[in-house]
Amino acid sequence: MKQLKNLLLATALCIVTVSFTQAQSKIAHINTQELIASMPEAKAAQTEIETLGKTYQTDIQASITEYQNTVKQYEAEAATKTDEENQKRGLELQEKQQRIQQFRSDAQQDIAKKEAELFKPIQEKAMKAIQEVAKAQGYQYVVDRASLIVADGKDILADVKKKMGI
Repeated sequence: MKQLKNLLLATALCIVTVSFTQAQSKIAHINTQELIASMPEAKAAQTEIETLGKTYQTDIQASITEYQNTVKQYEAEAATKTDEENQKRGLELQEKQQRIQQFRSDAQQDIAKKEAELFKPIQEKAMKAIQEVAKAQGYQYVVDRASLIVADGKDILADVKKKMGI
């Protein structure tokens, strides 16, 4: 009878241990920002974004210089003009200033749109590689390192970089 109890207890303990082991999931982590930043495509995209930004900045600076020159001209001529003409010129300057602000805003939106357009396929490529490595190594979950407080699990960044040839 005592042996039967011990056998039942051992069997129950084995079943509980196996169930508990199977209930645990394998989790890894990766720093996706570091992965994407190390990709050659991301570096090329960043260079393209910076070039576009510099182009817009040059155009904006040219508009600002033109605006400042017009302001100086109008200030110099203000004494020789009527109040009505000076008011018209003031409105003209306000409109120029608003156009510059609108152009700056449009440029920022265009840069953001271009950045999203260029980085979308890069992010998709990175996610695909992460999924392939996770599947090959048997991980059920891979979380981004940026959202973790403690990361004692496996960091698969090196494995993903190797898979991508980086």
